Amino acid sequence: MSSFRGRDVLSIRDLSRADIELVLKTARRMVPTALGKRASHTLEGKILGTLFYEPSTRTRLSFESAMNRLGGRVIGFSSAEGTSVQKGETLADTIRMVEAYSDAIVLRHPQEGAARLAAEFTEKPVINAGDGAGQHPTQTLLDLYTIWDEKGGFAGQNVALVGDLKYGRTVHSLTYALAEFGANLTFVSPPTLEMPREIVEAVKEKGLSLKVTHRLEDVIRDADVLYVTRIQKERFPDPQEYEKVAGTYRIDANLLREAKRDLIIMHPLPRVTEIAPDVDRTKHSLYFKQAFNGVPVRMALLQLILGGTA
Repeated sequence: MSSFRGRDVLSIRDLSRADIELVLKTARRMVPTALGKRASHTLEGKILGTLFYEPSTRTRLSFESAMNRLGGRVIGFSSAEGTSVQKGETLADTIRMVEAYSDAIVLRHPQEGAARLAAEFTEKPVINAGDGAGQHPTQTLLDLYTIWDEKGGFAGQNVALVGDLKYGRTVHSLTYALAEFGANLTFVSPPTLEMPREIVEAVKEKGLSLKVTHRLEDVIRDADVLYVTRIQKERFPDPQEYEKVAGTYRIDANLLREAKRDLIIMHPLPRVTEIAPDVDRTKHSLYFKQAFNGVPVRMALLQLILGGTA
């Protein structure tokens, strides 16, 4: 019996190394089903409620695909428009209501801490699909799966996190997890978008190699993994501050001439200008496979939470 049965997944920090390894190994077994090469009915009769108060393409669709591939069904909304939220319904009441219609709830919300709050109002498992600039644990799991699947492990890998490290929830969660698994981390960002101090301190407490730079050129030769993020316009309180840093970094084929042959480039997507289209055709680009990996990883999580078998 899995320790995940009926469990909330709110932050990557709530998961032990053993928990994460279980998800990764289960996800690998899910790949043929995720590709449609094998049918599964393990979650037949189960219903997933997806509540997306913020826009999403990959997370929402991959959760829906994951549930469908396992024989379950999905209900929910992809925008608060057209729902009782517009009439002033509280998050607590919405959660209590959806609890009656579903076996598990996936929540994306603009307010940091919303998923943890939601979990207090329901006995059904809640999965955090992103809360403001806070946590995005399932994105972290698929990122970890991508590195693990490509590199065979994490210890000693030189991982450079590039871009918006202040507001980027994906890099916050990923940093904690990679530190737990012994990766060497380098933070590359504009001075105004550096990784929050408490996360830097958490890495240092692990006694790991940690570098901070503002120049992409400083990391390109040694990196095994380049994890690139979008500078997130929607998270900036001041539009002028965004304009100062927009387009700071751009990965293109020319820059990659200096890179290791087996460098992998990842991105949580959507991208804007930070990765040039000519990179898509190189052997380094992994972001579209990374996006696909969201399906087997979320299948694994749903199976473990709702089905209980690993």
